Amino acid sequence: MLGAMTLATLQAGQVPGTVWLLVVLGTAVLLIEFYSAVRSRQWRKLPAAAALGLVLPLLLLVLTRWLAPSKPSLFVQVALSLALVVPLGPMLYRLAFQPIANASVLVLLIVAVAVHYAFVGLGLVFFGGEGWRTSPFTDAQIKAGPTVVSGQSLWVISAAGTLMALLWVFFARTYWGKVLRATAINRIGARLVGIRTEMAGKAAFSIAALLGAFSGVLIAPFTTIYYDSGFLIGLKGFVATVIGGLVSYPLAAAGAFLVGVLESFASFWASALKDAIVFTLLIPFLLWRSAVARHVEEDDHL
Repeated sequence: MLGAMTLATLQAGQVPGTVWLLVVLGTAVLLIEFYSAVRSRQWRKLPAAAALGLVLPLLLLVLTRWLAPSKPSLFVQVALSLALVVPLGPMLYRLAFQPIANASVLVLLIVAVAVHYAFVGLGLVFFGGEGWRTSPFTDAQIKAGPTVVSGQSLWVISAAGTLMALLWVFFARTYWGKVLRATAINRIGARLVGIRTEMAGKAAFSIAALLGAFSGVLIAPFTTIYYDSGFLIGLKGFVATVIGGLVSYPLAAAGAFLVGVLESFASFWASALKDAIVFTLLIPFLLWRSAVARHVEEDDHL
């Protein structure tokens, strides 16, 4: 939502509220790091915190106020939108999730829902209640028999395939990818072998922010985005990942394709129930995975 709304605001020649959110969150992160440094008397983290929390937001504020009224090219606007949204990921992790990183999954889920509603409210304040659409990357139309495929659709398909390949290389071949996998599997074990799990958390949230913002930028020309659109899109994405077993990019992409096709047909059959039909798709897949999964008895852990 933030990626799409930020781009739409820039295309309207206005300064998006995202830049002010970046400044506020960056200042909060800097204050927390300063307080932590005073308590522990370890000052080595302050330069990096100052760069992320103060220097970067102020530079982006100046750059945005300079570029927004002139309405630069589309790709400059996309790059600026990503630059404004992606740093919010590690900032959000530092403020809301790093202090409770060792909490239970239920606590983390409750905090995530609270953060979501906070961002929905901020989205309403920054962008208003009306919907926004952005200009497509290209106006090309490709005819394939009776079907017409838009150039923007090809952008989405190409980006999805490229990102899946890059994520596979990242998690399978790079140091940081292996760090994230180790932290996800066993956080305590990762710390025992010298992995800085807080850095892994910041990296994970940065990647998530990049993927989310770029996805919003890609789909904004197709559908009207509102300040609260992110939650419903995310839930449908969750249905797709459950179909993929939460571990496979290609299967998750196939699940997303299935969800999209089902939603499109449901719009014709029963438009008022299309969301319910999509979420009902979870039930047979959960039952099937429960039937084929290996169940571990409680006594096996003793």
